[in-house]
Amino acid sequence: MYRFDAERTTGEIVRWIRDFFENNGKDCNAVVAISGGKDSSVTAALCVAALGADRVFGVLLPQGEQGDIDKSYLLVNHLGIAHTTINIKDMYDAAIAEMEKNLDVEISKQTTINLPARIRMAMTYAVSQSMNGRVANTGNLSEDWVGYSTRYGDGAGDFSPLSKLTVQEVKAVGRVLGLPEELVEKVPIDGLTGLTDEDNLGFTYAVLDEYIRTGVCEDEDVKALIDNKHRWNKFKLELMPSFPFDAPIKACDE
Repeated sequence: MYRFDAERTTGEIVRWIRDFFENNGKDCNAVVAISGGKDSSVTAALCVAALGADRVFGVLLPQGEQGDIDKSYLLVNHLGIAHTTINIKDMYDAAIAEMEKNLDVEISKQTTINLPARIRMAMTYAVSQSMNGRVANTGNLSEDWVGYSTRYGDGAGDFSPLSKLTVQEVKAVGRVLGLPEELVEKVPIDGLTGLTDEDNLGFTYAVLDEYIRTGVCEDEDVKALIDNKHRWNKFKLELMPSFPFDAPIKACDE
């Protein structure tokens, strides 16, 4: 029977992050987009444990007024990491205005939902590239499983410490790392309607996590919903398809 060992897993992730930087940027910094939620908080804390606070940099990316940005500041102050705040509102507004001016179709609701995430990731990469960094992906398995992420937005990154861990497991790691409980248990909202992630999904993360790890979901309707979301969004977890051109590559590829 599977049982999650938070202490052991935390240590393994810390060592994995160290190995990643040893092999993919020995003198680089970890750059983390900080939302104040559990995923970015735990990711940043793991990077601090692996590399030291002086090699972790937080990027806070509000869109106009962000009611819970105090949690982001709580996190960076708790960890003692350097950080910057870049407001993406003007960038978002300018992009939407240009699209409205130059497109003959109505901008879809999904576009307005996903564009901020993609702008945030573009800015995180811009900061990272300017300070010898590697961008941390902060996604977890539960959200990825049902496609609750934006491709090339919060789904991007150079290394991903949490993408194989469920929400409950991420929280357990956060507690091992000594993060404030209000960050570990912060209820994620979509930032647009005030609805929680679980409201939007139609099921709780506790139910989803149990199904992922045990294959058991007692509510058949919820099981079907989860399975459909996974099937529709599975492409987000896979490499971009490429034409299988059968030509020799003789250059060194070690």
